[in-house]
Amino acid sequence: MSETSDVADWWRTSIIEMEPGRIEIRGTPIQELIGTVTFPQMIWLMVRGDLPSEAQARLFEAALVAAVDHGPQAPSIATARMAVTCGLGLNNAMASAVNLLGDVHGGAGEQAVEMFAHVDEYYGTVAEALDAWIEQRGKILPGFGHRFHTPVDPRAPRLMALVGEAVEAGVCDGRYAGIAGQIEAEISKRKGRPIPMNIDGATAVIYAELGFPAPLARGLFCLSRSVGILAHAWEQQQQGGRNKGPTPPKYRWTFDPA
Repeated sequence: MSETSDVADWWRTSIIEMEPGRIEIRGTPIQELIGTVTFPQMIWLMVRGDLPSEAQARLFEAALVAAVDHGPQAPSIATARMAVTCGLGLNNAMASAVNLLGDVHGGAGEQAVEMFAHVDEYYGTVAEALDAWIEQRGKILPGFGHRFHTPVDPRAPRLMALVGEAVEAGVCDGRYAGIAGQIEAEISKRKGRPIPMNIDGATAVIYAELGFPAPLARGLFCLSRSVGILAHAWEQQQQGGRNKGPTPPKYRWTFDPA
């Protein structure tokens, strides 16, 4: 192998080809994409390698829109605003906030896709599949119930209605929507009260129905929530403020003596 090819092969990608005066994304010149595809379609093209149908793109976009923001009580949003008051620029504030989107805050969509697949592949009833999941992964079932939105997360019914319309139109087959419905019924039965699907469960249904692997559900959530993060960081820049922490200065934390 020559030194030239050794350098050229250091990174390998089928996403972009570029040389002076030419940029091709997934084999299409960038100038042919500019003004002809939407940003959600471009996201799909980048991560999937093809363009979605218009109906697929609409359902995909709905999931992205639904998760953009959840207010300053969300740790990621609060972090963005605090970062700005510490003198950071928008890019630093966004990076700080996105770094908080981990397994607990931001990972439920990915986990819900994994749970749907687990139930789908399990040889047994939904109840038995959930028992096996709980034994392996713990008692928290991602995508159902909400600590703030009770009795219903207002985003989930709208998203599931769009999934229903997509199934009727032949965009997807409803397989994972059906699984999610069965899980919801089983959880509610166990709790003795309704435990409805939340935003993470509904977007997980959409991403699973559209064929996105589970890890991308988290990545796509990060893209979606970045919109809210940017908006809050920018708003905080306009409002000003210096060194704002998680609580007003007059409040003190609880001290636990050793």
